Amino acid sequence: MPTCLAEAADAVRKRLLVVDDHPVLCRGLIALIEAENGLAVHGAVGTRVAALETIAISRPDLVIVDLALGDEDGLDLVKEIKARHPGVRSLVLSMYDEEVFAERALCAGALGYVTKQQLESTVIAAIRRVLAGETYMSEALQRRLAERCVGARPLETASPVRTLSDRELQVFRLVGQGRTTRQIAGLLNRSVKTVESHLEHIKNKLAIESAAELAQRAAQWVTIGRLG
Repeated sequence: MPTCLAEAADAVRKRLLVVDDHPVLCRGLIALIEAENGLAVHGAVGTRVAALETIAISRPDLVIVDLALGDEDGLDLVKEIKARHPGVRSLVLSMYDEEVFAERALCAGALGYVTKQQLESTVIAAIRRVLAGETYMSEALQRRLAERCVGARPLETASPVRTLSDRELQVFRLVGQGRTTRQIAGLLNRSVKTVESHLEHIKNKLAIESAAELAQRAAQWVTIGRLG
């Protein structure tokens, strides 16, 4: 293709930034996107700071954010993108149950939520929907929201993790990664007393009686994305 035509074709391609600290999955996602007409990955980073710096410089059309970014929280990044760059759309990608996180992601400012288990079958459709300015939700999520609105789905049948606040979920995940209370306080820039208060609220909401049980269930959450 002549250079001028190649530059023109590239100019109309939508520019995407991938924020994910899992190299294997990141490479697979990039390959899926690059195989599509009109889409191009203009960057892939693994931290919140790198993501915000890249967005400020390149102004991508869409940012795909993994919720679990090591010690960082992708949900916080989505909120920052909305606040700092309201014209940049975001789509959340996660291993975690959409029943727990999809609504949180949408409230934070994302226009869609895709689980990694359904990555190959749904991510391109989700990307194109979000790029068009629409919201992407799975049929299952749409059905759950509709049932909740008409009172057809009792609250007690939902995952107990849904009762946790965004910050409590963040603390719960860090506990599952083996972090101590003092380490969590440092990572979140909060006092140890504040983190201890979060831990007590988590135990009460999930009917957990001991620190050992909390650590076990949090590790289970981190490993498989749900509680048994």
